[in-house]
Amino acid sequence: MTRRVISSGKDSKGTKSQPGKRTGRSVSSERAGGRSTEKRSVVGHSAGDGSTTMTDVTSHSKAEGFVDARRLRSEDLVSKTLQETTGTIGVMTRPKVVDFNARLKERRKAGARAVAMRALAGIAVAAVLGAVIWLLFFSAVFRLEPGNINVTGANEWVSESQVLDIARQQSGKSLFLVSDSAVEKRIKSIPGVTSAESKKHLPNSLEVTIKAQKPAAMLKTGENHMTAVDSKGRVLNSVSGVSVDGIPVIEVQDVDSSLSKRPIKEALRILSSLPESMRGSITKVTAATQDSITTELNGGDKVIVWGDSSELKLKKAVVDKIINDPNVIGDKHNVDVSAPLRPIIK
Repeated sequence: MTRRVISSGKDSKGTKSQPGKRTGRSVSSERAGGRSTEKRSVVGHSAGDGSTTMTDVTSHSKAEGFVDARRLRSEDLVSKTLQETTGTIGVMTRPKVVDFNARLKERRKAGARAVAMRALAGIAVAAVLGAVIWLLFFSAVFRLEPGNINVTGANEWVSESQVLDIARQQSGKSLFLVSDSAVEKRIKSIPGVTSAESKKHLPNSLEVTIKAQKPAAMLKTGENHMTAVDSKGRVLNSVSGVSVDGIPVIEVQDVDSSLSKRPIKEALRILSSLPESMRGSITKVTAATQDSITTELNGGDKVIVWGDSSELKLKKAVVDKIINDPNVIGDKHNVDVSAPLRPIIK
């Protein structure tokens, strides 16, 4: 805050100045805090005609002190300007003028370059992906050819050609598009196949391994005509000149109608579960009803009445214990395990 005091050349009584005398008026200003004081004096010279010439004298002084204006150092504005516009290496610099239009154009160009780079990167990635997809799924490198399909585990009842016919339906495809589960499911549907495994080998081959069972039984009709069937009642591959030794034989009137009847289905389940040692000694199978399945061993030396296929595991254990223990079977020939907890030996 500044306080200004103005005093005129009149004295306290209000008398006028005499001609030829110096009159004066002083203006004092004090800044808040008493740090500096600026005093301006207006000195007038009275002329004889009553006019007065005024002279303005300004002096700076510190608080509570008088400074002679003649002793004040003048400020060199040119040197100050040079100092403010001189850089760190002593070169005079000019204030930088920003061209906003140029900056805007530069930013637009930078944005366009960034968009172009992103577009090129996207095209490159798409090209690489396309090349990889073509190589894996459409090129000849991984294409499955019919000659590269191998089958193992076939026998005379399940021919290799049957399995190849199914597996070769996948030929011409990329190995990566071949479904192992689909191949295995189709091959397991072949009569006589109990298991199938499909395995791919890079770059373009397929190996199929199957487990082919022997016939559960041979269905015999008139004039010694034999038809091999599996445990599920499916007719196996007809092969001429194949030995049927060790395969149980069931006499039927008609193959197709017999396979749809319950007694034959029960007999096939029982026969397929028996160990090979017992199956090889079976000489006759009778399936008059579904709960009276009977097998003859070694030409009638032993006759086993199984009943139906329920509790088959327990029945086999009881039969094995009885017929292989002379103290139990004695001179008896007939064993009835249709009720396995109460077997009948006679």
